[in-house]
Amino acid sequence: MLSAASQAQGEDASLRSLFDRGEQYTSFIAEAEELLTTVGKGTESAARRRLRQMSRGYESIEAIDFFGSAGQDRARAVLSSLGNAVAKAFSPDEPSATSAAILRLDRAEYQKRVWATRRRLWVDRVASAWLILRFIDSEATFQWLADAKQSPPDALGFDFDGATFTHVGELTTFEVLLATFGLDRDAGLAKIAMIVHSLDVGGQSVPEAAGFEALLGGARDRSRNDDELLSRMADVLDSLYEAFRL
Repeated sequence: MLSAASQAQGEDASLRSLFDRGEQYTSFIAEAEELLTTVGKGTESAARRRLRQMSRGYESIEAIDFFGSAGQDRARAVLSSLGNAVAKAFSPDEPSATSAAILRLDRAEYQKRVWATRRRLWVDRVASAWLILRFIDSEATFQWLADAKQSPPDALGFDFDGATFTHVGELTTFEVLLATFGLDRDAGLAKIAMIVHSLDVGGQSVPEAAGFEALLGGARDRSRNDDELLSRMADVLDSLYEAFRL
């Protein structure tokens, strides 16, 4: 909050008027409310891209709103509603974060296993599946679940409530797998983890995130099933890893 000493009430009002962002909030609210009516009618990647754009737009207004202009609370509430609507439309079964401790496990004991996650792979799940195949269990087989509650008892579940590996605190499933299997010091994987974190739970912006999401959206539109999608995205992630680890 900007603090400035004024010598007169008129001077204070004049100063506040210079930083009044009411009109910007009004425009922002109108745009966000219009977007709310279209959520679910387009692709997931497009919806999430617009949500990130709106989030950045709100942050840019708030950053120079030193006196709490009229409309700030309403704009924040509408942005929250937009985020909830996108999540409900495209990730209704997104896992809740747990507070469990992350135990270090031996990769040698997790070979030739069946791994299960929710179907219609998106950022965290597709990256985690790639990580499993590439660095943990090269002979893994996957089951893509229509209902996570129906996961086979012998399968290692990931990225759903009650799964063996899922969100812990602020960490994505991808990050949890890195920590669990001692891969968290790999520079290439750490950079991919930043992309996954940015797209899946938000936070620090990563330049490559938008491009990765666009590629994933296009690959999912072109793929007949999740096996084909994983195959397509494995090439993308392999290429990113090779670039990042150097």
